[in-house]
Amino acid sequence: MLGRNGSTNGDGKSASATSLLTIVGESARIEGKFDIAGSIEIECEKGGELSVGCKLVISEKGVVKANVHTVDAVIMGTYEGTMIATGEVEIASTGRVSGHIETDSLVIAKGGAFTGNVTKSGGGESKPVYLLEDKRMNSMANHVGAER
Repeated sequence: MLGRNGSTNGDGKSASATSLLTIVGESARIEGKFDIAGSIEIECEKGGELSVGCKLVISEKGVVKANVHTVDAVIMGTYEGTMIATGEVEIASTGRVSGHIETDSLVIAKGGAFTGNVTKSGGGESKPVYLLEDKRMNSMANHVGAER
C-alpha cells in the first residue's frame, strides 16, 4: 500500500507510485454518489455522481453515466454526462463521450468520438466540437463554391 508522504509500505519498498482502485464486474452496476481521494479505474457501469481526487480511468468495458469532478481523466469506454476536470481529459481511440466537458486540455485520439460542448476551465463560453475532417470538408466546400 502506498503512503501519501512517500513512505514505504512496510516491506522496505518505496511508495512513490499512486495506487489505483479498480471496480470490476461486467454485469455490475453502481448507482449513487461516489467520492475517492485517489485514482480509480472503472470496468463496469456507474451512474450518479463521481468525485475523484486524482485520475479517473474508464476502461474499454466501462460505462459511466454520471456528473464527474476529477483532476485527470482517460476515457477508453463510454461516458455520458457533465465532467469538470482541473487537469487533462483524454479520449482514447476506443472512447465514446457524450455531454459537456470543462477542462484546460482535451485530447481526442484518432478513432475516439465526442459529441457535446467543451468549456475552458475558469469560465468562457461553450464551443461546439467538430471532427477535424468535417471542418476541413466544410472549408473546402466554401472555397470551391467561392471560385465558381
